[in-house]
Amino acid sequence: MMKGYIGDDEANRKSFDAEGWLKTGDLCYIDENGFLYIVDRLKELIKYKAYQVPPSELEQVLHSSPEIQDAAVIPYPQEEVGQIPMAFVVRQPGSKISELDVMDYVANQVAPYKKIRKVAFVNSIPKSAAGKILRKELASIYAMPATPISRL
Repeated sequence: MMKGYIGDDEANRKSFDAEGWLKTGDLCYIDENGFLYIVDRLKELIKYKAYQVPPSELEQVLHSSPEIQDAAVIPYPQEEVGQIPMAFVVRQPGSKISELDVMDYVANQVAPYKKIRKVAFVNSIPKSAAGKILRKELASIYAMPATPISRL
């Protein structure tokens, strides 16, 4: 790895903790057998009011539905609360699951602040060659609203 950035103390403070460990931005846990699981990225967390919502948790719930073939969750800007969880859903062939059905399915399994609040149905979820969801592509496909610029 590396010891740090030469001559850039600010970058070093942001990138390394007090013990010298690199802050990767990954959200992880270690199970009872000592195995490390990387489950999400801190930068990908949805900031709903004062809460942080991991998209991967909501995606796991969505994937558990027999009506859903694939799904991805992204933050959607919402002025009153900061961001809301928005789901992109690929229906199973023949499924008639609705936006309300998707929201109810998730709401019955998660804390109230984690609920899906917007749904878009798509034909496929864009992914990298490694299978990682390309969230920025989803945001651009849906034509996310521009963030307002404050006047000076």
